[in-house]
Amino acid sequence: MADKKIITVFGATGAQGGGLARAILNDSNSEFSVRAVTRDPNSDKAKALAALGAEIVQADLGHPEAVYKAMKGAYGAFCVTFFWAHFSAEQEGAEAKLMADAAKAAGLKHVIWSTLEDTREHIPLHDDRMPTLNEKYKVPHFDGKGESNQYFINAGIPTTFLHASFYWENMIYFGAGPKRGQDGVLAITFPMGDKKLSGIASEDIGKCAYGIFKKGPSLAGKIIGVAGSEPTCKEMAVSLTKALGEEVRYNEVSPDVYRSFGFPGADEMGNMFQFYRDFEEVLTTTRNVKYSKELNPSLQNFDMWLAANAKKIPLD
Repeated sequence: MADKKIITVFGATGAQGGGLARAILNDSNSEFSVRAVTRDPNSDKAKALAALGAEIVQADLGHPEAVYKAMKGAYGAFCVTFFWAHFSAEQEGAEAKLMADAAKAAGLKHVIWSTLEDTREHIPLHDDRMPTLNEKYKVPHFDGKGESNQYFINAGIPTTFLHASFYWENMIYFGAGPKRGQDGVLAITFPMGDKKLSGIASEDIGKCAYGIFKKGPSLAGKIIGVAGSEPTCKEMAVSLTKALGEEVRYNEVSPDVYRSFGFPGADEMGNMFQFYRDFEEVLTTTRNVKYSKELNPSLQNFDMWLAANAKKIPLD
């Protein structure tokens, strides 16, 4: 263990960080070890990582000294923020700057920053095709990350900018799965038209990040987008029909209708899907399924993910 290079993993008990931590820890030949950062070292997820051999450290992204200490002596770090804990792009930006500054102070050799497109580069705030949110954003959880790229660039540390995709797990945990209509038939509802939806299993994001660390700082400065597959929503409905053993339809709605659904973040998600729809080429060009498979040979497409997870999808 002593001669292995330490990767400090923020969000180690979350979806992306957890996937990376397990990918490293489950590889007995790995050149890396894991320093797992968590707010609660006594959580079941933290204990599970410790049992696999991770070093567990306590820190949260509001305490600069703790964040620096978590990076000190490490080779690299996986930096990620979680918008949905607070719905604040400004807080994400503050957390990103804190991590970038700490990485510079610690002299890290390779950082992966889990980011997304700044959608305002494609649809400016004055463009009324999409509502502006909080006076400053089109898709806050994209834009806050995208504009925070500059903190890592300014810090001058070797950084790979990782763009994830729509989590297939949103079907299980975020209410995006099939719902039963008044006619008793299941349907998925998206404002995507016939455009492709780049998606990925959350565990695969971490495995792709591991592939990036294995390739090393030669990938610094590069934007790498990962996806498991890029089905249309109609194709997703066909896959769900096969996996669930009953008909699932695709209920196409407009972004305006989706934004009106009223659940927390509906306006944000409506804007996100509109960005996926209206700028399909941007999303699918940045995200490369073939290269994702090179980084992570066990990459799952949507059908593969459904084979393992369809029974977990709640059917209302």
